[in-house]
Amino acid sequence: MRTLIYVLFIGLMSVISSHLFAASGSIKLEPVKIDLFDKASLQRGATTFVNYCLSCHSASFMRYSRMAKDLGLTEQQVVENLMFASDKIGDTMTIAMRPDDAKKWFGVTPPDLSVISRARGTDWLNTYMRTFYLDADKIMGTNNLVFKDVGMPHVLWKQQGYLENDHGTLTAASKGTDADYNLMVADLINFLAYLGEPSKIQRLALGKWVLLYLFLLFLVVYPMKKAFWKDIH
Repeated sequence: MRTLIYVLFIGLMSVISSHLFAASGSIKLEPVKIDLFDKASLQRGATTFVNYCLSCHSASFMRYSRMAKDLGLTEQQVVENLMFASDKIGDTMTIAMRPDDAKKWFGVTPPDLSVISRARGTDWLNTYMRTFYLDADKIMGTNNLVFKDVGMPHVLWKQQGYLENDHGTLTAASKGTDADYNLMVADLINFLAYLGEPSKIQRLALGKWVLLYLFLLFLVVYPMKKAFWKDIH
């Protein structure tokens, strides 16, 4: 009986692993550094997001006013530089495009990106943004190595340049500025990580003070414990 359970368990894990491997498209994911305390990176990522993503994708869990506070910007700076689809600083980051129109144009309604970094993972997003390639068979003219038959066009093609797929390896068809593009993508993913859990900035900042408090508390409590239990020990 125990052997049967063990065999079933191994079989189940094999099936799960194979599905996970297939879901990633067998492409090695490129890691990306996430630093939520890098305000400059977050600000650049926010600029890229509102200019290239927010026309089709909303981030309806985030308010412009909250973003201004977390990213070290004034509300006036956000209004002048980052608000193109809303009139009020207290509004959420929504889009004007109707879901029915989006589905008709793209074949699917573009997802809300509020928690996409938590759903997909930052490494997956980083690899996704780097692996668009030319595909004449697709309506948009492009495809993606980690998201086969994706309905989204490569909105950053001017920054990256054109890529061709050579048996799973991307080669430059027309050279882009790799360093600038890599920084642009890293900043965008950093901002998407912030969108997925904005309170993490405050939590991480508070965490060091909590640890310091616990350490100081230990210095007080441990001698008390020794005094209370000295007769027993």
